[in-house]
Amino acid sequence: MIRIFKILVIVALVTVAAAQTQQTPLSDSRLTVHTLLREDIFAGFMADDMKRFERGERNIQLLMEQRPDQKGNLLAWKGGALLYRAVSANENKREDEFKGYYQQSLDAFAEARKQTAGNDGVAAITGGSFALFADRLPNQYRAAAWSAAYENYQILYKLQAPSVDKLPVHLRGEVLAGVAQTAQRTGRKEEAAQFVDKMLALLGGTPYEPMAKKWKANPESAANTSLTCMTCHDAGRLAVRMADLK
Repeated sequence: MIRIFKILVIVALVTVAAAQTQQTPLSDSRLTVHTLLREDIFAGFMADDMKRFERGERNIQLLMEQRPDQKGNLLAWKGGALLYRAVSANENKREDEFKGYYQQSLDAFAEARKQTAGNDGVAAITGGSFALFADRLPNQYRAAAWSAAYENYQILYKLQAPSVDKLPVHLRGEVLAGVAQTAQRTGRKEEAAQFVDKMLALLGGTPYEPMAKKWKANPESAANTSLTCMTCHDAGRLAVRMADLK
């Protein structure tokens, strides 16, 4: 069922890609940098649509010039894009290219953390990027990647915990799943179990529930399955947001 859901998400991304205009309204300051970048970057992450992904990369650079006050967020998006390129290079056995991209991604994430403004999404982007790709890194890099993911999800959960039960399903699901999965991958079994219970309490009837139930019933299955990105990122949000603004 989860596999079918993810396939449908990929189909939706491709369909929207064909329907959307090719010109992202970067100059419209009413749109956050996250809204402007998310769909193109995730088209690469989820559907391997490199045309849209490369457009997203170019838009990161353009926004660096146009919105310097968003430097932290933009550097985090850049780090995520570089991490994806590193994973792709590794999977295509381009070792030197992998090492270059991976180090650049770490540098971008580190620089993003230093920013004191325009940084509201840094923890979510950094943690989510590592959670999505850590298991696709070479073995010797995975522990550090999962540790970084765990640290960022801890930051994110601390911010969202007071109202987590009121968040939309995607935000609620991803923060709880992110803490559970990163805790499991870093050897914090009790914490992982606690957050699986939170997921079952707060995410019943959502796409997160089946895998959380599986982790609860068979904790050993957690080692090679994922709780995160069960709702991914809705395609078409930029177009809808632009229509709302009009």
